[in-house]
Amino acid sequence: MSFEIKPLAAGLYFVATPIGNARDITLRALDILASADVLAAEDTRTLRKLMEIHGIALKDRKIIAYHDHNGERARPGLLKLLNEGKSVAYASEAGTPLIADPGFALCRDALNEGMKVTTAPGPAAFVTALSISGLASDRFLFAGFPPASKGTRRSFFAQFTDLQATLGFYESPKRIHKTLSELCDIYGDNRQAAICRELTKKFEEVRKGTLAELCESLENSPVKGEIVLLVERGSQTVADLEDLEQMIKEQLQTQSVKDVAAEVAEKFGLKRRDVYQKALEIHKGQNEDE
Repeated sequence: MSFEIKPLAAGLYFVATPIGNARDITLRALDILASADVLAAEDTRTLRKLMEIHGIALKDRKIIAYHDHNGERARPGLLKLLNEGKSVAYASEAGTPLIADPGFALCRDALNEGMKVTTAPGPAAFVTALSISGLASDRFLFAGFPPASKGTRRSFFAQFTDLQATLGFYESPKRIHKTLSELCDIYGDNRQAAICRELTKKFEEVRKGTLAELCESLENSPVKGEIVLLVERGSQTVADLEDLEQMIKEQLQTQSVKDVAAEVAEKFGLKRRDVYQKALEIHKGQNEDE
């Protein structure tokens, strides 16, 4: 296959690239890569290989690296080229630029300087996962990569607890089990979720189940590859406080505080730790009355 090189108007062209299967690229994206005056990429090796696969000649052009670690240094040079009337194509390492990608500042600054900015849309791991997860897709939130530190992670996840939208996170195989364990504690064991990994690649896999089931499945069966974790929306069940307390009192007659918390939390769609605190409070009150 050969591509006719047509002159591009001056401007910044964002190019979405495949997340796994090299054939998941649009014809327009290939045209832009063949025609742009200047090529920039989050990973120059990945873009070079992609162009080789599709028979696009680099010729005398070079690929300028632009990523999180050199953005402040590389951006002025790219903006200078745009000001000189060049067409600049920027490609993410995989997926759509600006989606968990360092292209935002480049886009912002180019727009602020009155440059033309457009895109050749294409794959995005989060949307790909959502489309095959079986979870509701009418409303969703892409939350990106969770922070690394324990305290920050907990507050990060907690802010989405009751959000009425399917949640999407990118996570590493080394931390996915830890993340599921934390989400069981914060969102509850029974919320439905899906682990989508190696999307569009040979070993593509989607694991579905509750957070607790997925957490257990990874204990003796770790996963590899790039992961999108999807979690269903928060419960809209509104528990009547009197009904909740009455059920806790009745259950405490025959069960432990821990067991009561688990059972009542599941029935009312509440967080286990919150019900546990309420059950503990009622249990202490009952003992004092005696």
